[in-house]
Amino acid sequence: MNSHFLLLMTKSYIPYFLNQPDFRIPQNITTDILKEKDALAFHLSLAEYQHTPLISLPALAKHLGIGKLFVKDESKRFGLNAFKGLGASFAVFQILQDKPDMKVFCTATDGNHGRAVAWAAQKFGKEAVVFVPSDTTSNRIQAIEKEGAKVIQLNKNYDDTCAYAEEMSIKNNWELVQDTAWEGYETIPALIMAGYLTQFKELETDLHPREFPEVDVVFLQVGVGSWAGAAAYYYLQRYSSKGPALISVEPEGSSGLLDSFRSSQRVVPNNPSYTIMAGLNCGIPSLSGWELLKNAISVSLNIPDIQVEEAIRCLYYPLEDDPRIISGESGAAGLAGLLAMMQDPVFQPVRQQLDIGPHSRILVFNTEGDTDKESFQKIIS
Repeated sequence: MNSHFLLLMTKSYIPYFLNQPDFRIPQNITTDILKEKDALAFHLSLAEYQHTPLISLPALAKHLGIGKLFVKDESKRFGLNAFKGLGASFAVFQILQDKPDMKVFCTATDGNHGRAVAWAAQKFGKEAVVFVPSDTTSNRIQAIEKEGAKVIQLNKNYDDTCAYAEEMSIKNNWELVQDTAWEGYETIPALIMAGYLTQFKELETDLHPREFPEVDVVFLQVGVGSWAGAAAYYYLQRYSSKGPALISVEPEGSSGLLDSFRSSQRVVPNNPSYTIMAGLNCGIPSLSGWELLKNAISVSLNIPDIQVEEAIRCLYYPLEDDPRIISGESGAAGLAGLLAMMQDPVFQPVRQQLDIGPHSRILVFNTEGDTDKESFQKIIS
């Protein structure tokens, strides 16, 4: 057992929560939009669209003691090195159907979402203003600027940056395109979530027949929870209680969803601290994401940064004939959750409850590539 988890256990801290999902789809604005909108048809119309690959890693699966391991590689999406363009492009497209004269789109971000909004705005001939928190790296800021956006770094955390972006959007008559929902701001986050459904629908030709999925467990990394919430909706509406078990993964320094499960309501992360998983370093979970995730997640867990560094190296230096996958800090978090699950005794009750073993078929998502190249090089070196 590594020293990190020895320390956790001596402090009687358990880095997971066993949930009892009811597999119910809530009836609200978000789920109405998710049911109504067909983002896949829109994405198919884009010249940049390509179905991202599903990769099998049989050698790593054998090493971990599971039956099969699949990785959906979103680093190949739209040339943006992350999945976020799916949501931003569909939301901007839908907004312009109602507001064709809107000139400026605004958002707050810790990286990939801001770049995606900038890319989508530029694609439709519009401008973008992107606010970033104080701990956003220069590499991530430069990536957003390359998509034509004006980037403004604030001396604020993620939640306060979101609030400032909303304030500036109202003041300047900009359109706020935020991927987190709160009371009174749910439609645009729902459109972003509808855009994310494209990647799950792609799996229907790769992995999921109509009756039952060909995987038993899906690991979902969580930031504000909109992407994971879209996944929860997909599996709930397609399989109800007969789908795979869904496991959420967060950084230990930013576990808003895990802490919300423990509190039985949305809360800001307890004892937030720095994490290299920038895309997951968020505050209180999105309202729409929480409403879905609390009904769908079987296990919520958190992981230390050293675990995701190991996952990045596992993908970059593959075993035997497994293909190499380039994954960033947030991108590898799902696999990091699986590594923790299989390697650390603290998770034995979880393995037993979900019956994870040599027969298990597991799906993880590489949600980003090396979006911070300097950090990536340090990790693989």
